[in-house]
Amino acid sequence: MQIVHRKRAYDGHFKLNKLTLKTADGQELPREQFAPGHAVAALVFDTQRQQYVLTRQFRVGAERELLEIAAGMIDKDESPETAVRRELHEELGYEVDELTEIVTMWPSPGTSAETIAVYYAEVSRQTGPGGGLAEEHEQIEIVHLSREELAQEEIQDAKTMLAVQWAQLHKG
Repeated sequence: MQIVHRKRAYDGHFKLNKLTLKTADGQELPREQFAPGHAVAALVFDTQRQQYVLTRQFRVGAERELLEIAAGMIDKDESPETAVRRELHEELGYEVDELTEIVTMWPSPGTSAETIAVYYAEVSRQTGPGGGLAEEHEQIEIVHLSREELAQEEIQDAKTMLAVQWAQLHKG
């Protein structure tokens, strides 16, 4: 398949593209592509408390609050590493001591152009209040969980599930 035409159909908080695909036999297929941008996320482990630090917040797609790893969008001209450090400070109030990239993935490649760079972050210093930015209307609850408590949680967010499983395999 090949993209032969692309048009921006919606240019609001998120973006929507109308694409025309051409098949190997010459058939043209109309498709829509959700283009929210690129994101970062991190499973945070506080080495002083020996606890994981997650967020609980309302998510529009799920239409309810979810327990998940801290996450946010990469700003224009920002590296994923810079973005994840910024997001962890905004949402959790922590400075990063050590950062390990787990994977960069497409969470829903059938319809979305979004990628998420997922990290594991070790922290030891909380230098801010966290909770998100008032100007972004974020209302984020910071949740501390032991390894055992995290293993018992019912995780429904895919990036969080992936990061938790990675930590279970690599961090014991």
